[in-house]
Amino acid sequence: MSDEEQSDASDSDGVLDLPCGERKDVHELDMGQREFECACGATHAVVMDVHPLARFVPEFLVEILTETIETDDDFDEFTTAHAMAIVMEEFPDQVESVDVAEDGTVGYALAWAADFDSRRLHEVVVELIVELMEHAVSHADDDEVARQFEAEMLEFDVSAFVEQYRRERDLESEHDTPI
Repeated sequence: MSDEEQSDASDSDGVLDLPCGERKDVHELDMGQREFECACGATHAVVMDVHPLARFVPEFLVEILTETIETDDDFDEFTTAHAMAIVMEEFPDQVESVDVAEDGTVGYALAWAADFDSRRLHEVVVELIVELMEHAVSHADDDEVARQFEAEMLEFDVSAFVEQYRRERDLESEHDTPI
């Protein structure tokens, strides 16, 4: 995460400023929570740095991402924090974050809330990871591999993937239950 993104995280007063203008006490967020109903009437997705990247994509892809993407920050490998930084870049007015690293009572250091629900956030994360992979493949020395990847991605249905992945991981309740 860049210094700018880290500075965007609120100086923790124990409150996460939401994209809608409401505020949420971080002590009300549960680490298994993926979304919550807001006083504004919307459902906001919530993500914490302790959430595994496999929440959004299969383990084999997490392994590829962590092995191939070099990070230049405090994290040793590509993580959920990096995925959320990419989401914040694409949707700067629709995602807010808070740094609660100094609050040892919550169990996480960073939290993000989106102006959309957890299913839409899941789709956004998958779309952005696919774009990241397309960019990486475009720099490969093998033009045939790049063409094949692009052809396969034209057939890739993000919404269908997310539906199936969420069904397999049982993401229909408030709390994530791995298979």
